[in-house]
Amino acid sequence: MKKLLVALLALVMVFAMAVPAMAEFAPVAKEDLKVGFVYVGDTVDKGYTYAHHQGTLYMMDALGLSEDQVIIKTNVAEDASCEEAIRELVDQGCQIIFANSYGFMDYMEEMAEEFPNVIFSHCSGYKNNGVNFNNYFGAIYQARYLSGIAAGLKTVSNKIGFVAAMPTPEVIGGFDAFALGVQSVNRDAVVYVKYTNTWYDANLERQTADALLDAGCDVIAQHCDTAMPSIAAQERKAFSVGYNADVSEDAPDAFITAPVWNWGIIVTAEVQAVIDGTWKCENIFPMYDSGVVGLAPLTKNAAEGTAEAIAAAEAKILGGWDVFTGPIVDINGETIVAEGEVMDVAGVTSIIAIVKGVEIQ
Repeated sequence: MKKLLVALLALVMVFAMAVPAMAEFAPVAKEDLKVGFVYVGDTVDKGYTYAHHQGTLYMMDALGLSEDQVIIKTNVAEDASCEEAIRELVDQGCQIIFANSYGFMDYMEEMAEEFPNVIFSHCSGYKNNGVNFNNYFGAIYQARYLSGIAAGLKTVSNKIGFVAAMPTPEVIGGFDAFALGVQSVNRDAVVYVKYTNTWYDANLERQTADALLDAGCDVIAQHCDTAMPSIAAQERKAFSVGYNADVSEDAPDAFITAPVWNWGIIVTAEVQAVIDGTWKCENIFPMYDSGVVGLAPLTKNAAEGTAEAIAAAEAKILGGWDVFTGPIVDINGETIVAEGEVMDVAGVTSIIAIVKGVEIQ
């Protein structure tokens, strides 16, 4: 509980792209509270939805909520199914509803307008109506940079594969940061990115990883929702950097580490604010020092010296240095960030430039 309180206090201090709140919500007695969740995947995917659900369980434990106070919709498609799921949660009396996928954003926005007395909190988007609809994410790009160090030190072929979901700023900024981490320790390595064009498709994620392995990549990283890239690497005697969760049990001879989330810190703070009547319509973007983002423990598969290299880079980040510090150029040789300058969070979260050292397949 002490760690939780520290984390919650840190969250109060984090960067928030704030929109002035236009409405106030009355406190909700904890025994009357109901919280809804809309998940794009399954809670056992060992990836994105699994990580979100761990955050939900964290929140329930921290706040002492019973199972009947938390209503979860799983495997919800990014279409009208989202609207249907939200309506059901509203009908069941939820005072706050969370949705965990980018494609839910527009549906959340519409439902927020229709139900102004319900709070809607959306993960990974950017919209905010200043009343009852905000979004939350975090500086996972900082953890991705650190995981890139692990990959850069491990590769022998100097070919690192990256299974990417969609060509959105969230994904592009992620593999850019990962590549910058790789380059910080291995200038010869190239990151080969291949899109699945879906957030959640275990079979396609596996096939994409296999294609990158066929092309000679000996380390596979990812921005997709399941553990399949790590499992593919395991079966091909390669190595992996995962995402969202520690899957060392699923790929014990491949998995090195992964950028991971503690969504529970954000969700707990949001739900506590509903109970207290202090919820504000602000977009939440905590940095590395908040504990919301981090790295899974390094395994035996990490190269010698990896722990020391990551610790040194982590200390720089915690000391105020950031990943997108110039000079940085893109694949066309154009300057993205000039020497001596730092890309701000608004720039990172809207980036579409691809850094030098990345190749799109």
